[in-house]
Amino acid sequence: MAIRVIVSGAGGKMGREVVRAVRGAADMELVAAVDPSYAGRDAGELAGLGFTGVPVSGSLAEALARDGAHGACLVDFTAPDAVYANVMQALEAGLRVVFGTTGLSDQELGQIDRAARERGLGVIHAPNFAIGAVLMMRFAAEAARFFDEVEIIELHHDQKKDAPSGTAVKTAEMIREARGRRSRRLDAETEVLPGARGGELDGVRIHSVRLPGLVAHQEVILGLPGQTLTIRHDSLDRASFMPGVLLAIRKVGEVTGLVYGLERLLFEA
Repeated sequence: MAIRVIVSGAGGKMGREVVRAVRGAADMELVAAVDPSYAGRDAGELAGLGFTGVPVSGSLAEALARDGAHGACLVDFTAPDAVYANVMQALEAGLRVVFGTTGLSDQELGQIDRAARERGLGVIHAPNFAIGAVLMMRFAAEAARFFDEVEIIELHHDQKKDAPSGTAVKTAEMIREARGRRSRRLDAETEVLPGARGGELDGVRIHSVRLPGLVAHQEVILGLPGQTLTIRHDSLDRASFMPGVLLAIRKVGEVTGLVYGLERLLFEA
């Protein structure tokens, strides 16, 4: 039986890519799409697939009125100011959820986890769905055990609203867990220009770059006296995220509560 999928944010760049990926998956069926900016349009035509007969709804409530939508999996790639309400509404309606939008607070993520557990539903949230990015984070965390210092440079397109990226934050968290300690910092360090040294999470400096022409890129630079190690991942096209999105859709029915990070699916199976 095909996995029924609703795509929220279907008119955005990631949403259109998800529509193409779901339509191309033999074990999935696109049953509804949501995007108030493109309400009434055909989801397939927006994604460059031609007419599919799946109209874009202006709200999730409208999408749930479509045949086959109830009990489906919601895939949400909307804005940080919309995703929390979307996920909570989906759980209330009995939907499993996969989402990638970052910028939610720990409190909001905790509320999502509680709401999902109360209903026996699964939610998978990954700051990055690219398999290579997940490996980059894992390799960086392993290497950080042996290096005195580490800094993160993340680069994204100029339409990304949150900084630093969720991938950078997740990387710093994994480094902290792997080390069991903070990075060292020189007390004598002085910023002549405030912000020049970037933000800091548990002693790990994070630098954010936003420029047109970029998609999603991150490098982790680790240092010891006389040597450095750089681990870098580049997503050159949004298609790089789709294998991870499809994996999450297939796995979300097997979990209860919030699962944070694609590595939980790749390495803890």
